[in-house]
Amino acid sequence: MKEKIHPQYNSESKVSCACGNTFVTGSTMPEVKTELCSACHPFYTGKQKLVDTARRVEKFQIKTTKVKADLVSKKVKRAAKEAKKTDKNS
Repeated sequence: MKEKIHPQYNSESKVSCACGNTFVTGSTMPEVKTELCSACHPFYTGKQKLVDTARRVEKFQIKTTKVKADLVSKKVKRAAKEAKKTDKNS
């Protein structure tokens, strides 16, 4: 192993999660802060949890509601047009 090129290894690094869980592990960093850990991650807990830092879920939901509203308005317009057409033919 070459000397003076490797980071210092801390055998007791404190890891703290956003959920409040803390534990000690080995790392090159003295303190680690994370958003998800094994106590709150959906894979380990079996509970669905949406982690959305860039508002991707909200943006997608807004887009889908706009598309649904556009479809409804098109159907209403089409129905009105067809009703108008049948009135002219009668």
